[in-house]
Amino acid sequence: MLRSSLSSCLRRSVIPILFATSVRSQNFCSSSSQTQIPPPPPPREGAEENHYDSRPTASISIDRSGLYNHPEHSHEPSSDSELVKHLKSIIKFRGGPITVAEYMEEVLTNPTSGFYMNRDVFGAGGDFITSPEVSQMFGEMIGVWTMCLWEQMGQPERVNLIELGPGRGTLMVDLLRGASKFVDFTKSLHIHMVECSPTLRKVQYDNLKCTDEAVNEEDHTKRTISMLSGAPISWHSTLEEVPSGSPTIIIAHEFYDALPVHQFQKAPRGWCEKMVDVEENSSRFRFVLSPQPTPATLLYLMKRCKWAGAQEIAKVEHIEVCPQAMDLTHQIAKRVSSDGGGALIIDYGENRIISDSLQAIRKHKFVHILDDPGTADLSAYVDFASVRHSAEEASEDISVYGPMTQSQFLGSLGINFRVEALLQNCTEEQAESLRTGYWRLVGDGEAPFWEGPDEQTPIGMGSRYLAMAIVNKKQGAPIPFQ
Repeated sequence: MLRSSLSSCLRRSVIPILFATSVRSQNFCSSSSQTQIPPPPPPREGAEENHYDSRPTASISIDRSGLYNHPEHSHEPSSDSELVKHLKSIIKFRGGPITVAEYMEEVLTNPTSGFYMNRDVFGAGGDFITSPEVSQMFGEMIGVWTMCLWEQMGQPERVNLIELGPGRGTLMVDLLRGASKFVDFTKSLHIHMVECSPTLRKVQYDNLKCTDEAVNEEDHTKRTISMLSGAPISWHSTLEEVPSGSPTIIIAHEFYDALPVHQFQKAPRGWCEKMVDVEENSSRFRFVLSPQPTPATLLYLMKRCKWAGAQEIAKVEHIEVCPQAMDLTHQIAKRVSSDGGGALIIDYGENRIISDSLQAIRKHKFVHILDDPGTADLSAYVDFASVRHSAEEASEDISVYGPMTQSQFLGSLGINFRVEALLQNCTEEQAESLRTGYWRLVGDGEAPFWEGPDEQTPIGMGSRYLAMAIVNKKQGAPIPFQ
């Protein structure tokens, strides 16, 4: 009965309104012939829910695992940056190397020099591009999932909609625009953006068309409103800062992959932790192995090995473990258990032990992990099996569904119908942009229809990215995980 009602929710209330109208051709902007493409503008005020904005597709590879891996690297900066000096001072103060996780955390989120902290790293002008930047259809499909979960929750009058690591705010913009006709849903929203970067907070504020309004003139208190939906919106540095007590929907898209990982390597003396050190008589960073078990070895590696079978452990020489992912999943499961609702996690990864996936990306190309720290993004594959175990250990009142491929997830939510609706009133150039974005989201490998330069062939990430849901057991299986 529950599955039937959910299916009818998708058929009768969400998809028909979202897909009903054809494309407004005046909203297109061509970008296929450019190599330096400005960031996509936010939707115009009053835009209809079928608004389409073409997004940068030229020469950008979306699937990070398919990016060009430069064979040469020096992993030695030409001159020590402030971050390099800071890392070396930590190693010197410790009297020995630091963990890969410590190195990764400093490189990404150091308050003064971290990669994410002081610039917009997303989009064609940044270092990598994510699914929401590829096509508006991605955010719209996440909106479909969110609205169906809200209906499944009993249409609460207030719901905390939380996005972890919102990037430029593009996903939330498309979600709100696509949901604009569902007044009861948008009225219920209290939006919370978990973002530690001041620069990206400003970008999100602008793209969500935010404004500050007075709440109490006597004490000068204010609240921020997104003019896209009228929903109040606030920013937090961690999930723990978000107020609890209300039904909650959490979106974590390409958030887990940036959480610091510990790396372990099998050696004759047993499992050793991989560390970052400075070479003697040199300024270069290097990898070394711990001479004895580290705290992370005893706390986290052993825990991860208990979740795996002996045969799986015997096959690997390297293991990556992400304690922050375990802790975050524990928080999510506890919140969903107590407040109701659910969480959606979409990222690139595997449903098994991750062996050695840590990578650095600068300007859409792979570089060495130790090259010029702070100038490249560091990320690692998500261990979805570990996420499942962490959630299930946290609470008996939650259920975990998936992972399924991004292609299956978006396809089941109706992205095929959406692209057909958008293609109804298109020029050939616009249609090419739509087909390219669609392939990047759901395709597998190189696009078979591509007739342009080989180096610009769209690479699909439909099977490399996975989707997993954590929901309160009272609500049953969420769409489309039945």
